[in-house]
Amino acid sequence: MRELTPQDAVDAAVGGGFFAAGGGGWAHHGELMGSLATTVGTPVLATVDELPADSWVATVTAIGAPASPHWEIRPLDYVAALRRLTEATERPIAAVMTAQNGYSTSLNGWIQSAVTGVKVLDAAGDVRAHPTGKLGSLGLTTRPGYETVQVVAGGNRARHGYFEAVLRGNVTTCDDVLRDISVRTGGFIAAARNPVELDWVRGSAALGSISLAIELGRDIRAAQPDGARAVIEAICNRVGGKIVAEGPLRFTSPLRTEGGFDHGTVGLGTGSADVTVPFLNEFMAVDGAGQRLASYPDTIALLSLDTGLPLAVKDLAAGMRAAAVVAPAAGLPCSTSARDELALREVEQIMGLELVRYLDGAPA
Repeated sequence: MRELTPQDAVDAAVGGGFFAAGGGGWAHHGELMGSLATTVGTPVLATVDELPADSWVATVTAIGAPASPHWEIRPLDYVAALRRLTEATERPIAAVMTAQNGYSTSLNGWIQSAVTGVKVLDAAGDVRAHPTGKLGSLGLTTRPGYETVQVVAGGNRARHGYFEAVLRGNVTTCDDVLRDISVRTGGFIAAARNPVELDWVRGSAALGSISLAIELGRDIRAAQPDGARAVIEAICNRVGGKIVAEGPLRFTSPLRTEGGFDHGTVGLGTGSADVTVPFLNEFMAVDGAGQRLASYPDTIALLSLDTGLPLAVKDLAAGMRAAAVVAPAAGLPCSTSARDELALREVEQIMGLELVRYLDGAPA
């Protein structure tokens, strides 16, 4: 185990920005959460091997559409959600883990650890960000007899007032209800959910994901004095990534926020090197030259050619110069839920995009 520092928080937010895949929260929120967590207390990072064998783990996250203009999550909303989950769960929660990496989501659990003393588990429901809670649910959507407990807390106080809800039932149904709540409370809300045994996490989660985000953040920080190309090279070296296209951005399908998701498609490149990148909160595929070049759960990021840093969907604008970088899932920690066909079928329906047939890289 090790204590997490303010520098770790900065690096986790920066490195998490690549794994955000265009979504994954907001850089300013991650900086706030990390600074607060390492100021008011001492969050502690632990691996699965450093916890007692009988430990129970909960997933902590935020639910909603990052481009929503009215979202509001306060740091203590995350703590309130965990406390309500602990009250509603028969087992004590020894550690919390994030559903995914991202600008702010790599910091999920840090404030809860600093305030309540639970450990931050060095694991994630998905090494990269994803659009639905099912894709970060550790395969619990199909675990026979599993009943989840899911809690949300927060909301836009000025428009909707503070809101809490405790749900019990099927993972799929509860996830759908929480998505609807996020829309009705301003666009985003803090959540704690899916308490489960440590052994299940050991066999299902993307282990080492938080350390990886911190290490990538350090690499980016070290490369920044040498310019954008050096940053992009450092990212690719750490994650096994490659540039598949570069050039000015354009929207081939405009960004719209609907149903708790950010929808759209961007294109970049020129001529035969032109690609399109469809997104649902996050970048889900890269298509070019009449074929699929990358597909979730590959990590797909657009990196600014001016800074080398990842671009978020909510900040994209036509004419921005970017490189599309792909890090194949085979070379990164991968959870069982990242390959959950039930969860991916839902995303296919929402996007009108094939994903399941491209699992494991086939067909190319």
